[in-house]
Amino acid sequence: MNITRSNLVFFLRFFGQIKRKSCFVGEKVKMTTDSLKKIMFGRPLKSSEMEAERMPVWKALPILSSDALSSVAYGTEQILLELATVGAAAFVFSLPIAISIILLIGILVVSYRQVIEAYPQGGGAYMVSKENLGMVWGRLTGVSLLVDYTLTVAVSISAGVQQITSAFPSTVPYIVPIAIILVWVMVWVNLRGTSESGTIFAIPTYFFIFCILLLIGKGAFDIITGSSQVHGMGIFPKTSAIPSGLTMFVLLKAFSSGCSAVTGIEAISDAVPHFKTPSKNNAKRTLASLGIILAIVFGGVTILALAYGIQPDPSHHTSVLSMITEHAFGRGVLYFATIAATILILTLAANTSFNGFPILASIMAQDKNFPRMFAFRGDRLSFNYGIVTLGVLASLLLIAFKGKTDALIPLYAIGVFLSFSLAQSGLVRKWFKDRNKGWRRKALINGLGAIVSIAVLLIFCITKFLEGAWIVICLTPVMLWMITKISNHYDEVADELRINLDEEKICSKDQIIIVPVAGIHKAVAASLNYAKSLSPNVVAFYVAISDEDEQHMEEKWEKWDPGVRLIVFKSRYRTIVKPLIEFIERIDSHVSEKQQSIMVLLPQFILNKWWHHLLHNQSASRIRSKLQAEKDIVVATVPYHLHH
Repeated sequence: MNITRSNLVFFLRFFGQIKRKSCFVGEKVKMTTDSLKKIMFGRPLKSSEMEAERMPVWKALPILSSDALSSVAYGTEQILLELATVGAAAFVFSLPIAISIILLIGILVVSYRQVIEAYPQGGGAYMVSKENLGMVWGRLTGVSLLVDYTLTVAVSISAGVQQITSAFPSTVPYIVPIAIILVWVMVWVNLRGTSESGTIFAIPTYFFIFCILLLIGKGAFDIITGSSQVHGMGIFPKTSAIPSGLTMFVLLKAFSSGCSAVTGIEAISDAVPHFKTPSKNNAKRTLASLGIILAIVFGGVTILALAYGIQPDPSHHTSVLSMITEHAFGRGVLYFATIAATILILTLAANTSFNGFPILASIMAQDKNFPRMFAFRGDRLSFNYGIVTLGVLASLLLIAFKGKTDALIPLYAIGVFLSFSLAQSGLVRKWFKDRNKGWRRKALINGLGAIVSIAVLLIFCITKFLEGAWIVICLTPVMLWMITKISNHYDEVADELRINLDEEKICSKDQIIIVPVAGIHKAVAASLNYAKSLSPNVVAFYVAISDEDEQHMEEKWEKWDPGVRLIVFKSRYRTIVKPLIEFIERIDSHVSEKQQSIMVLLPQFILNKWWHHLLHNQSASRIRSKLQAEKDIVVATVPYHLHH
């Protein structure tokens, strides 16, 4: 059909008028939605703005280190809770346990600096295990870290709520709702992007560090001056006698509970590409800063707990850190400032996971070990699927365990120590394989890290098994099986879709087009016109429910005479889809050996108002879904917009 210039102008004007009228409401709704989205999450960012979203060291420390730093709020308390089963006389052993954990932190910091050096592209333990131990071990590492990131959010938020209940006991009945609200505030902030979340989190994190250092300074002053507040058993035992009931098993349980303080160290190695250039050096500086600060605050709080004679009191929902702060500052401005800073850092500690989980999930998705949508960035250049998924999983954990930190701790840290063990073992193999400069020193450092990590992992699994660690131990292989199935699915799809570039060429086929019709109207006419423009082989298909219906349709079609053959099937059970599939199978059996293909073209009304959908049976959508599920044929829709 020839289209003159005047006809084209008329068509465009006519189409424009219809489109303006029919889309006015839709555009208004879309504009409102976009405005709300921009207010909630900020303006969309261009891909070229990625560098501006990268973190300098001062931002990376609060974003990626808040998990480890916040452990001071519950690490010492968990040690004392285990020793309390023997009696207050056993508390003196909390100091050597804390020193052991600080040494472990030092080993891991040095080891993970080598991970950053060897794998500046990010991925941390996952990349190390995958490349040096094999994909199966890489998947196991990835699963372990994802589980640990989820537990980190739940533990950090629940510990933050515990600080709230310490200061305000009237909030105890609302532990779970408060925790859920805090989780989704974190989700919202992270959906706004890394740059904004880093700016928001920087001030509370540094304020917390300042408050804790001030607390340690005040405690040190009290110890040196012999303040009346220092009335506990003292830092060092007055007797060498071991308290009755204090077994090696109890000490190991206390050690494993305190090891919750080392989680979060691995997050920096996962996020190296998110640092400003030079990203590798900035990541190593951030990790070193974290190790120094963590050793000071964790060790300092443990010493103060001994000096002030603090005894944990879980029945009254009062944290050890709250009692230490009250002894040092009294219940005044500095007390509430420190508690407020602790609540903030514990809430923000979850942010380490909100950065680590989505990044790791995206890397695993690129390797086909996780659903592919986790690899895509949202409008604000953040991994939205990972952020929201983490929020959902953490919320479910908090509900299941009623927001109790003590109930969640036994599940905690198994995943991270498994990843520590595999990462250090993988690096040892890498150094032995590459044998580059200094490889013996590097292998010795990572070998020591691997031995210590495996030992801690075994201690944790044995001592915490009956308290809930069995859940993670059983869940980890199940998740490993699941992501293995995901990877196998992607491999099978790739094999099925792969073509031989030398042999398989694109060849054109004649099309047979079937247009299902429910009557004679403008939507059918538009569909037939479009079908005839694609192929001369067009068939209209009608399902009749009675002999009268069949005769009436054939008479109307003959009178209309659109130049398309009508095929009428009579359905005894008043169904439309089954006769259509049977008709397609008949045609398919005749054209399978010929250079022909089948297309089904569906006329479909596009309704003007949402409630209009309730008044129409939407048969086109049902037919399309059924055909796409059962047949390898082309199914297309010709929309017809209704304006009333």
